[in-house]
Amino acid sequence: MHRTISRLLAVFGTAILLNAAVARSADEWPQFRGPDGQGHAGAVRVPTRFSDTENVVWKQKIPGRGWSSPVISDGICWMTTAVIKEATPERIAEIRKTRLASNPLAADMEIIDSVSLRAVAVDMSSGKILQIVELLQVSEPEPIHSLNSYASPTPIVHEGRLLCHFGNLGTACLDTKQGKVLWTARIPVEHSVGPGSTPARFENLLIIPCDGTDNQSVVALDIQTGKEVWKAKRPPMAGDTGDFHKAFSTPLVVNDGKRDQVIAPGAQWVVAYDPRTGKTLWQVKHGDGFSNSPRPVYAQGMVFICTGYMAHELVAIRVDGTGDVTKTHVVWRVNKQVPPMSSPVVVGDYLYMVSDQGVVSCVELKSGEAKFRERIAGNHSASPLEVDGKLLFSSRAGEVTVIAASPEFKPLGTNALEGQLMASPAVWRESLIFRTDTYLYRIADQASARR
Repeated sequence: MHRTISRLLAVFGTAILLNAAVARSADEWPQFRGPDGQGHAGAVRVPTRFSDTENVVWKQKIPGRGWSSPVISDGICWMTTAVIKEATPERIAEIRKTRLASNPLAADMEIIDSVSLRAVAVDMSSGKILQIVELLQVSEPEPIHSLNSYASPTPIVHEGRLLCHFGNLGTACLDTKQGKVLWTARIPVEHSVGPGSTPARFENLLIIPCDGTDNQSVVALDIQTGKEVWKAKRPPMAGDTGDFHKAFSTPLVVNDGKRDQVIAPGAQWVVAYDPRTGKTLWQVKHGDGFSNSPRPVYAQGMVFICTGYMAHELVAIRVDGTGDVTKTHVVWRVNKQVPPMSSPVVVGDYLYMVSDQGVVSCVELKSGEAKFRERIAGNHSASPLEVDGKLLFSSRAGEVTVIAASPEFKPLGTNALEGQLMASPAVWRESLIFRTDTYLYRIADQASARR
């Protein structure tokens, strides 16, 4: 009886915290996937029909290129971007000669002279750009994958600071009021295809996955100073190929009613750490998957992770274990149409996800049983958004498909915006905020736009 009551209290406590976090989403969208980090916007009424001209409050061109998702605080939308300086033919020859000495494959890689990594602030009411601040400038940045950008990780806005991470290109903290860079830091790690992992925040710590081809760890920096507070090495990896050891996932901070934990999927393993010390709480060998990008989601005492390439699986794990719980705490596995890039979303008793090829799946949380698998428009990298009982899926080609958050497949419409949609959407008041490869959009009906 005592255990049953404790479990109910933990579930109710988590639900209260989740609802409180989502309730703040009307004005604040402080991190990747919103207030709770899991893609929920709550009961906010937003348009389900829009286009490049319909229900557009404003549309602002954003300089440079970046896949980082928008974050919002105090009526200002922030995002990062990368402005590339192309190399001259002479400079290309010089850089290629240097690279070829250590990497024979470098002859086919794009050559860039330098990249300026910047933060952009946009006024939510007017759509006007308020600030563009250069955070870092990097010469001869590493080559990136064609689906990546130099500004893919999403920033975090917290108490007047914007925390911006660019993988091994550096990390910067910006004073959002003064537009002043407070500190920068750099954690050496080889990504091989460019930066991807977005950090998580816990109290005064910025927790960063550093899962490269050369070494794998999770590092916590002090938000005030940028100094390292703790560093945790990943569990030993099978095999000698570094590419099979890299990952690009974003950690999730949860509390199961007994303890805080930051859950950080990586290649082959998922590990839960004590966010204050970096001590391992539990770990699971999920298989041979690598290059996994999705952020985990948490519900009903379980965390749900995507394992990545070579082994596309969705794994449900109880989070109340200690040590290596591979044999005891894995509840179920699903291996059909599991995304290696887009994060899932949980609504009620069901989890929804979209594969790279655009197949939406709904599975039951308790069993992993599929309720439906249906194809929608386009190929997908962005993570879905749940708002007012609806799910929005954004394709790379700019299509936004809306379906009901229901165990039955109920399509509600498909919309189109100009450009690529790689960033995940945000919500501000009764507006949808989309970032394409060129523009930032505020979408709302006319009554909402006047508020």
